[in-house]
Amino acid sequence: MNDNEIIGLYWERKETAITASADKYGSYCHSISYNILHNNEDAEECVNDTWLGAWKSMPPHRPERLSAFFGKITRNLSLNRFKKYSAEKRGYGQTELVLSELEDCISDNTSVEQIVDEQILVQSLNDFLYVQPEQKRNIFIRRYWYLYPIKDIAAAYGISESKVASLLFRMRNDLKVHFEKEGIHL
Repeated sequence: MNDNEIIGLYWERKETAITASADKYGSYCHSISYNILHNNEDAEECVNDTWLGAWKSMPPHRPERLSAFFGKITRNLSLNRFKKYSAEKRGYGQTELVLSELEDCISDNTSVEQIVDEQILVQSLNDFLYVQPEQKRNIFIRRYWYLYPIKDIAAAYGISESKVASLLFRMRNDLKVHFEKEGIHL
């Protein structure tokens, strides 16, 4: 079943939308959640909550890319669940580590001005990633969107962990400089 048909099922309020979503995107969403939580049961709960979140938001929202829509819901649910657990107890420190790596680039303090400027920040980040070579961009996204451990990224690309860590360090510094050139100070 294609994405437009699945979206149509949500809009028609047919429960088969959830089954179709789970069949097509269940393992994708589970991998996102598992990379954050490192617990199969919690990941499954977040994936199930993803379908509920999609049910509540369609209609009126009609996503352009269903995979990104489900991925974002799953990621947000998983990060919220992660906040409930200590890093040592459930998250094995991976999520906290990734977020701490980015803290120099992106602040976690939210103000009205930052909310208003969020679109500018997102566009600037997208512009930064767009000009990166495909491998660097994909490594950055695997680390900071999907929260893959550095060792898994290194294995996927056949490079050393130190090379991945070094590449990510340079990209974070380049991103900070890019933000400053764009007039974004976090």
